[in-house]
Amino acid sequence: MEKIILDVDTGIDDALAILYAIESKKLDILGITTVNGNVPLDFVTKNTLKILQLADRRDIKVYPGAEEPYLREPEHEYHVHGTDGIGNALDDMEVTMELEDTFAADFIIDTVNKYPGEVTLVMVGPLTNLALAMKKSPGIKHKIKRLVLMGGIVSKAGYGNKLPTSEFNIFADAEAAKVVFHKGLDITMVSLDVTHQTQLNMDHINELEGTKYFDYVKDSTEIYRSYGEKLHGKNECSLHDPLTIGYVLDESYVETVPVYVDVEIQSPLSYGQTIADFRGQLGKEPNMKVCTAVDGERFVKDFIDTLKK
Repeated sequence: MEKIILDVDTGIDDALAILYAIESKKLDILGITTVNGNVPLDFVTKNTLKILQLADRRDIKVYPGAEEPYLREPEHEYHVHGTDGIGNALDDMEVTMELEDTFAADFIIDTVNKYPGEVTLVMVGPLTNLALAMKKSPGIKHKIKRLVLMGGIVSKAGYGNKLPTSEFNIFADAEAAKVVFHKGLDITMVSLDVTHQTQLNMDHINELEGTKYFDYVKDSTEIYRSYGEKLHGKNECSLHDPLTIGYVLDESYVETVPVYVDVEIQSPLSYGQTIADFRGQLGKEPNMKVCTAVDGERFVKDFIDTLKK
């Protein structure tokens, strides 16, 4: 099984990604690191612990990370994810698991050093923890197997979910993303270009009826699906973070191309934009693979089938 560290800012789709990773039975989850993002860090860590309790995976340790971005002030997405980050679906659940004492960036450093060349970082929130880890221990860039991140938008500029040209995870800490993008890592960026083509609706959710996740998925995505309905006129939501897990499980879900990508960090109009040089006009070597197409229907089916187990 592939060894992964899962880095999350647990909102609704992060939680679904955690469940998908666990129930796939195909990933060795060495730990989950949390980061400020969709909601403040305290909510993120509490949500993550609740999801692990729901999945009955108390053996997976959670390591709290950055409480704020690398340089900028934090912004959150309560209107998308609810006041707690997971649609208030587990308000009645008491948290009985405990957080680890080790800071997330230190856990990343220690784990990559323990398993050089073996650990995939799956990061579905802002990249603050990794930027801090690489600042403290630059040599780990040679020991990370690969980085698969959810973030950005390239070919569909104008359809961002924070600014017209910006996706939230990159916008939430564009300086950290810029640091990470230029460290020579093997990076795949799973962007809005493809995640917007993976829609979860009530027909899918009803397939989970009778399973332990039905009520949670239905209740937690209610506000998320309502947000989608306001935007697109359909009661459905994008599986951004689960698709990132899906790529790790089966790369054939998406098509990718190597390209040079940089991050805009100055313009208030396009802060956080991921600019992909598809035509090579900047004369720079590709620094990542970006997704250009997705078999969304097959992926969503596998996501539901996996949770039905």
